[in-house]
Amino acid sequence: MLRVEDTVQTPVTFSPALLASMADVVTRYPEGKQKSGLLPILHLVQAELGWVSPPAMDKIAEFLNIQHIEVYEVASFYSMYFLRPQGKYMLEVCRTGPCCLVGAEKIMDYIEQKLGVPEGEVTADGLFSWRGVECLAACGFGPVLQIGPEYTFYENLTNESVDKLVNDLKAKANN
Repeated sequence: MLRVEDTVQTPVTFSPALLASMADVVTRYPEGKQKSGLLPILHLVQAELGWVSPPAMDKIAEFLNIQHIEVYEVASFYSMYFLRPQGKYMLEVCRTGPCCLVGAEKIMDYIEQKLGVPEGEVTADGLFSWRGVECLAACGFGPVLQIGPEYTFYENLTNESVDKLVNDLKAKANN
């Protein structure tokens, strides 16, 4: 749920490239149906800013000439949009039945201990956030996680593979 007190209320500026991409999205839809571009535009904004803040949602509404609440409703409905700042790497662990049967909950506990932050929080260095998500459609390879923003999948997770993954991402970030 979107809670204003959980967000930073600073004004946002969209880059010229982002505005051009947003305009391109709108051209894909018939005149008067610009709201149809809302989902891809939310993705574009999140890719540029790292999350979708209330001021960003307000700017999207103005761009599309729709009510602000229409953007808030969509952004808060879908779990793929981040309504709070996130780490550079978002670790999303499948928490549905098949993955839990093979250790997803233990992996989530291990990630919390390894990163030192609870689910939904950001590490002090700004590199990592993590959360449990619904089915990632890799039931035969669980426990599984995906990492955004590229959404690379990692399967058959163990504590050791999580250690390697976190260390590799830290090294990548430092290069």
